[in-house]
Amino acid sequence: MSRFIVPVGFVLAAIVSFMIWYNLPALIGPYGEEMKKAGPLVSLLIMLAILQISFVLERIWSLKKAQGRGPLPMFLNSVRKRLRDGDVQGAIDECAKQRGSAANVIRAGLERYQRLRAEQAPKDKIVAETQAAIQEANGLEVPLLERNLIGLSTIASIGTMVGLLGTTIGMIRAFAALGHTGAVDATKLAIGISEALVNTAGGLFVAILGIVMYNVFVTRVDNFNYMMDEASYEALQLLSASASEARK
Repeated sequence: MSRFIVPVGFVLAAIVSFMIWYNLPALIGPYGEEMKKAGPLVSLLIMLAILQISFVLERIWSLKKAQGRGPLPMFLNSVRKRLRDGDVQGAIDECAKQRGSAANVIRAGLERYQRLRAEQAPKDKIVAETQAAIQEANGLEVPLLERNLIGLSTIASIGTMVGLLGTTIGMIRAFAALGHTGAVDATKLAIGISEALVNTAGGLFVAILGIVMYNVFVTRVDNFNYMMDEASYEALQLLSASASEARK
């Protein structure tokens, strides 16, 4: 069922964007009339803008969910304190309360460590398998953090190309109006120039929004990944030290 979500979403976005384009005069008055005269490519730019805003909202919600219930630095400090005190179960409970990507990664390592300690496995095996569990969990979480970022950058590129195509078509119409013998058809000339400028503006809007939001989300994901890697590494070091002390 989930494989139909994306195609259905594109179809709905196309229908909504065409309805918006068709009813632009009623929605925003004289400016809407000018935008409608700019041609059907405006409806495609509207569809790209709708998809882009949908991706932006989805990324905001997903990254907020990935952070967990409380402030991430406070959670990491709490887990660090628990591990320094040797309270592995308490650290697991903190991860269960926090949730989010960082908590899931650390919890996977802690639970693997706790199970191996209960089995009295050798220290080398405990450290290696705990690290493997953290890496496996991290490999599952990172794609969720980076989801739809390629979509944002792709829409920004497509928006630029669609705007340029509309600009070219508008300029062709404008020069065609100038190419007739006799008096210049001012109406056709104005329509051609208007079509060119409206499509240029729409393409630039989609491209600028997409590029800015893509860079914002990439920066946030990189910072989040860095914090997860640092927290996982420190947790692994503390668990390794705890395993060494337990063997003495």
